[in-house]
Amino acid sequence: MRIYNPTFGVSAAGGEKVALKAVNWKTDAIALVSNSKPNARELLDGIRSKLGASRQVENIKFLAKNSASQPAPKDLIEEVAANYRGALLAIAD
Repeated sequence: MRIYNPTFGVSAAGGEKVALKAVNWKTDAIALVSNSKPNARELLDGIRSKLGASRQVENIKFLAKNSASQPAPKDLIEEVAANYRGALLAIAD
């Protein structure tokens, strides 16, 4: 079994070296991404509310895939990478 630390991930062998900077969950922009399953948005609403107890929520945005049965489209992944320091994905039913 291989266990991954989502804070750092596993780098590709021989891939480009990228300097990692830790996410500041109290101030950085965060994407809350729904996989479009039932109750995913409600789960993310709850997460945003909980985060709001300790930080401003103006830079926490909701995004969604078009379908739970399809991978995230390239433009969604690029939007998250370009505009957010952290992302949380809701998988719900």
